[in-house]
Amino acid sequence: MSEPKPPIPTTPTPGDTYKGWLFKWTNYIKGYQRRWFVLSNGLLSYYRSQAEMGHTCRGTINLATANIAVEDSCNFVISNGGAQTYHLKASSEVERQRWITALELAKAKAVRMQDESGEIKAELVGGSKGCIIIILITFRDDVVVLFYLSLSSDDSADEFCAVPPASGQGGGSHNSEIQSTLRTLSSKVEDLSTCNDLIVKHGSALQRSLSELEGLRVGADVGEKIRQVTERATLFRITSNAMINACRDFLSIAQSHSKRWQKALQTERDQRIRLEETLEQLAKQHNHLERAFRGATVLPPSLSNPNLSIKSGVSGKGDASDEDDDNEFFDAMEDPTGFITVPADPKYHRRSGSNISGISNETGMDDQSFDELSLASNSETSPPLELELVRQRRTRIPEKPNYYLNLWSIMKNCIGKELSKIPMPVNFNEPLSMLQRLSEDLEYYELLDKAAKCQNSLEQMCYVAAFTISSYSTTVHRTGKPFNPLLGETFELDRIRESGYRSLCEQVSHHPPAAAHHAFSEKGWTLRQEITLASKFRGKYLSIMPLGSIQCMFDKSNNQYSWKKVTTTVHNIIVGKLWIDQSGEIDVVNHKTGDRCHLKFAPYSYFSRDVPRKVTGVVTDKDGKAHYVLSGTWDEKMEFSRIMQSSKGENGTEGKQRTVYQTLKPKEIWRKNPLLEGAENMYYFSSLALTLNEPEEGVAPTDSRRRPDQRLMEEGRWDEANAEKQRLEEKQRSTRRERERDAVKAATTPEEGAHPDNYQALWFEKIHDSASGETLHVYKGGYWEAKEQGSWEMCPDIF
Repeated sequence: MSEPKPPIPTTPTPGDTYKGWLFKWTNYIKGYQRRWFVLSNGLLSYYRSQAEMGHTCRGTINLATANIAVEDSCNFVISNGGAQTYHLKASSEVERQRWITALELAKAKAVRMQDESGEIKAELVGGSKGCIIIILITFRDDVVVLFYLSLSSDDSADEFCAVPPASGQGGGSHNSEIQSTLRTLSSKVEDLSTCNDLIVKHGSALQRSLSELEGLRVGADVGEKIRQVTERATLFRITSNAMINACRDFLSIAQSHSKRWQKALQTERDQRIRLEETLEQLAKQHNHLERAFRGATVLPPSLSNPNLSIKSGVSGKGDASDEDDDNEFFDAMEDPTGFITVPADPKYHRRSGSNISGISNETGMDDQSFDELSLASNSETSPPLELELVRQRRTRIPEKPNYYLNLWSIMKNCIGKELSKIPMPVNFNEPLSMLQRLSEDLEYYELLDKAAKCQNSLEQMCYVAAFTISSYSTTVHRTGKPFNPLLGETFELDRIRESGYRSLCEQVSHHPPAAAHHAFSEKGWTLRQEITLASKFRGKYLSIMPLGSIQCMFDKSNNQYSWKKVTTTVHNIIVGKLWIDQSGEIDVVNHKTGDRCHLKFAPYSYFSRDVPRKVTGVVTDKDGKAHYVLSGTWDEKMEFSRIMQSSKGENGTEGKQRTVYQTLKPKEIWRKNPLLEGAENMYYFSSLALTLNEPEEGVAPTDSRRRPDQRLMEEGRWDEANAEKQRLEEKQRSTRRERERDAVKAATTPEEGAHPDNYQALWFEKIHDSASGETLHVYKGGYWEAKEQGSWEMCPDIF
């Protein structure tokens, strides 16, 4: 099929760019690696990913001095004489031809721009009557203006001859109008030149007369000389006025035509942009037609050879355009995660559900989404829906004030105080408590709803793993510190009408600070966790390590999952803009079936070739056989791929043998919800986070919504919030001292008084979980019943 070829413009267009994926030869060990190339302004640059375009360029070559050579159907070489040589490979011959066309066009433009790179060029041409100075002014946005400055020796050339514009149609009339304007400007320049000569002539004569006047002796005929000087001074004044008037006329004409030329140039630019957009749409339609044509043709089985895919470093032949998301596969991992994903044999895509030799029925299913596989198979009839009034939640909070933080005002209040009693101002906080941040993990509760409907434990594991990753998506811009909960502080999140779940958090310990969380859903799942935070300050960054575990139970299958959180790192604590990264590994374990999902959160590295915030994972059964691959980023989306075959590949970077997984096309399992407009002025809160501190009736008196310092900060009254925060912290210390004194009095032996603070949580109790082998606080009941009765006498007065 013929390719659409864009017309080659005759003037440089530096705004033209061409972007796309190419495979670049690196070395004999790694072979070709996938890189993102950008062609702009005659320069070809490449990056490891699109995300690097804003901060890291891996290499650039100037096409003005480069040679472009085609090797075969997909390969080509770009070299600038030995210093830089790029061996590149496109995904198809069509894509290679597109790049070659774009590169040749860019090279021609770069050479032309280099030849015309001078801002102003002047040439002196001699003549019989004088000389002509030709000034060529070349602008970067395709405007070329010529000025002819004629310096004549004829003093009588003082007439202005305007040449009328020639008549014509279309571009001819526009061109003749420009030529006429140039001739008019040239005539005005000749007038200026004539006036300049006259000024020089009369100025010299005036100077001679003044010299003679100074040399006259007293008594001579002075009157005649004074008359000559007066006449020559008058001529000089007249000539100067003529020069000024000629300059004014020239400037007026130049300004009036300059506006017209700028308007015409903008019109040409707009037409060119519209033409480029039309050509881009045509190219995309042509690309889709090609893919549809190839999809209707039976592919050769040679694509199933994994060794070929490993050696070349590509994920399969085909068009690698940006809009073809279905054919996109992630690059081979270069870190010690130990596996590579390649497209599965096409026979897996087109066979029926019948069993094939060597592949079980479970892994031989067609390439369908989880909703089609497991959710549709659940044929239980749902009860009829009843219309209920749902509360309208808020979508905005007061914008964050731009207060200046005076460090000295903090330091002067710390003089002479113990380190544990130094109050931290609310300037570093966000108007949410740590209990509310824990409840924010339920932002994507729908993943657990879908997992509860799964009949296959491996599919259910994928949803649980996606839910685990989704809890970090709200932290990418949240550099503010949540309020430390007071001992006994609680937070409820009742979404039983809107979303079918209820959640309760309580601060069960103060030293070390620990919070317990319990959530249950009408859809058949229960989530519980106990988190204790440990932090280490390492100079430039702060590491926050959550201790404790998270457990999720499903009523229908009795599957119980457990996992731990990864390390959160806050960078640029001392100098620079704060930014957050998540790193570490998570093992999600099904204690009933033995299934496991190993997730790896790759830490950000300046030298890494992967996209930032990347997460990869493999779901295996109790025998260690891999069934699914998960890949994506914790701040954007996750995808899963069903594994059809696995084999051992070549050694990785640390000498370990990596596993090659042949997978079906990836499907999206989770995507982050976009932030609301103006979220940057509201602490980058998500839609759920905006509602967490919204006042509600009937909550416990210990609920975080009733905390006064947090409420004052949300309202923008930070000075009052700081004073209230100090009052609450001092009240908590006094309560603890009283509790310790009471415990010491009640102790009968010194051993019993060794640990005087024997605080007991109100809604949670500590148990030992036999399935996971861990000790944690679990919900013991009573809270929601107390809320229905409005009976809160047992709650302490902490605010």
